[in-house]
Amino acid sequence: MAIESNNSEEVVAGGYQLYTGIAAVSVVAVNPTQSELQAIGINAKEDPKYNVEINGEEYNKVVFYLRHEEPNLTVRFDVLMQPSPRVSKAGDKAMWINNVGQMTWSGDVPSYDWWKNSESSRKAYVGEDTLVNFTKAWANVANGGKISFDTIDAIAKGDVKELKELVKALSANKLRVLIGVKDEKYQTVYNRHFGRLKPANDSLFVKALNEDYGSFNAEYSKDLKFGVYSPTLITADTASEETPFKDDSKDEWDA
Repeated sequence: MAIESNNSEEVVAGGYQLYTGIAAVSVVAVNPTQSELQAIGINAKEDPKYNVEINGEEYNKVVFYLRHEEPNLTVRFDVLMQPSPRVSKAGDKAMWINNVGQMTWSGDVPSYDWWKNSESSRKAYVGEDTLVNFTKAWANVANGGKISFDTIDAIAKGDVKELKELVKALSANKLRVLIGVKDEKYQTVYNRHFGRLKPANDSLFVKALNEDYGSFNAEYSKDLKFGVYSPTLITADTASEETPFKDDSKDEWDA
């Protein structure tokens, strides 16, 4: 893998309590077995299955378990992946990615002035953009720093050995995530933005929430402050970030 981590140093640029808001969390496991779940305090009757069928399509799940301290809270965050390129509904554009974590939609190899390391350009797998953005915040990769996986083909197919190694390597690192509540009983994690521990910039979460397709399909505190959950006026949007079939091929951004 090629990930220029900065640890946690600042980089310039039903019967249990529920919580919402932005929280600093550690990654304690990825696609854990039954015994690994028990080791982090989660009861499981059998080994979890990390694949799912949605609307007739098969997806492999990369499931991160995230822990917040004081209060002690463990939540899971799922990334749905496929070992095929992410393409627009019209099929005329694909999402492209390079080894510094930039992503954009294009019908051919990107040639924008801001696009870096064009020799590393390739079509991104379904779900890879979410995985890379999550890892950039988790590893505290500086803007322009390297962020790529040696075994991304295998990861997209459900083999997460490289990510398990990363959990160990980044055990001291934290990132900031927005936690919400679904159906008044399930904790869920927003997947359109992940924040660095330093600097803590809540405005980037607000910006993401206000973008097209950026809504959070969950209830969460209006001020985004972390605390005990209570019903609010923030309502779930069915066209949420959790739908893996949206077409945002008109979006271009420098990640």
